[in-house]
Amino acid sequence: MIDKQAKIYVAGHRGMVGSAIVKQLTLAGHENIVVRTHAELDLTEQPAVQTFMQHEKPDYVILAAAKVGGIHANNVFPAEFIYQNLMMEANIVHQAWAAGCQNLLFLGSSCIYPKLAPQPMTEDALLTGILEATNEPYAIAKIAGIKLCESYNRQYGTDYRSVMPTNLYGHNDNFHLENSHVIPAMIRKFHDAKINQSDTVALWGTGTAMREFLHVDDMAAASIHVLGLSKAQYESNTEPMLSHLNVGTGIDVTIKELAETIQAVVGFTGVIVWDITKPDGTPRKLMDVRKVKALGWQPKVSLKVGLTDTYQWFINNQDQFKSH
Repeated sequence: MIDKQAKIYVAGHRGMVGSAIVKQLTLAGHENIVVRTHAELDLTEQPAVQTFMQHEKPDYVILAAAKVGGIHANNVFPAEFIYQNLMMEANIVHQAWAAGCQNLLFLGSSCIYPKLAPQPMTEDALLTGILEATNEPYAIAKIAGIKLCESYNRQYGTDYRSVMPTNLYGHNDNFHLENSHVIPAMIRKFHDAKINQSDTVALWGTGTAMREFLHVDDMAAASIHVLGLSKAQYESNTEPMLSHLNVGTGIDVTIKELAETIQAVVGFTGVIVWDITKPDGTPRKLMDVRKVKALGWQPKVSLKVGLTDTYQWFINNQDQFKSH
């Protein structure tokens, strides 16, 4: 367990995962939570991160900060995705160590695995094949984050851990029509079509690709759970150079099934049109989550309940997305 008095720095506290982690830490009684906005601290700037870490000297660091986006964003901004994520990870991990912080949790992504990895994807599939081309720069940065943590553990005896979530969704997601992930993009499209009384909604691909989805509140709970494990517990299900843990539901659906569920949640009564000239991305991405479940964590939010909750959040906050 994490000591209630411990100073915890959450990098990326305004993001979808970071905000959920801060909410759950606060509800659990943690009062010494340190956060900084991007305007206050640019995590890609090494001197700024060094000054911050030396001043705050956190007991725990949760590295939830990242530049993220869907297939379109990854295709258009590959340099930004690899550079910004590499810089943030390197600066935070190194300066956390330099400031004497022994405990850190790095949040990665399921895209670290090869495009054609055997399903469900086990942790040891890492670095066994070619990555999906559309998000390779982001994936390379996330793999580097895992290896940063492992390398500092090996050389300096730190306890830096990594969790690899499947596709996440929920409160504080990005609902931009072009730069968002599949669930918020679909929610936005179906909602706009309903409001505009459109007959059809056009979606990318064939709808046959399969994806696994995890509500952000489940991811936040998993992150706090893994960070709070004793070193002996964590090391019982990991290896020094294979130290990351998958986090997901272990259940996937086709994109077509997902679209029909969101259509029902939103209440759009028109027809879905599939644009098969657009890419599907990886054919299937299902996580093997036996290791994290063996360590005592279980997901709690079903897809239908989570989508309903997420759509309600979008309705309540849609004014901030009007210009996008």
